[in-house]
Parts: sequence; C-alpha cells; structure tokens
Amino acid sequence: MITSKMTSKAQTTIPQAVRMALNLKPGDEIAYQIEDGRVILMRTEGRAQADDPFATFSEWDSEADRNAYANL
Repeated sequence: MITSKMTSKAQTTIPQAVRMALNLKPGDEIAYQIEDGRVILMRTEGRAQADDPFATFSEWDSEADRNAYANL
C-alpha cells in the first residue's frame, strides 16, 4: 500500500509511484470518485477545456478578434 500524509492545509503530495502509474505531469488535472468509503483517483483527459464555456467559440479566437475586442 502506498501512503502520504495530509498537511494542516489539507494538502498532500501524490507519491511518485502513483504519478508514474497515471502518467501525471505538472498542470494535469485529477478527479476523485468516492465509492463505499474509498476514493478512486483518476487522471482526467482534456477536462479543463470541456469546462471552459468559451472553448466553444474557438473560431473567434484569432489575433484579429483579440485585437478588435481587447478594449471592450
């Protein structure tokens, strides 16, 4: 069993063996699923963009659009 400790600020380090198993890199998002008193830790795939409401409007993300709307 792999363990880690929680700090007084509710933070913990994901052990290296877990990071390697999930191929986690800095900036990656992880998800937690609670089932029957246990937590399942998962690496998310592209979830940050899915949660971004503006990602839908990527066709309006050109340099010209950014310049045109920069001072609004």
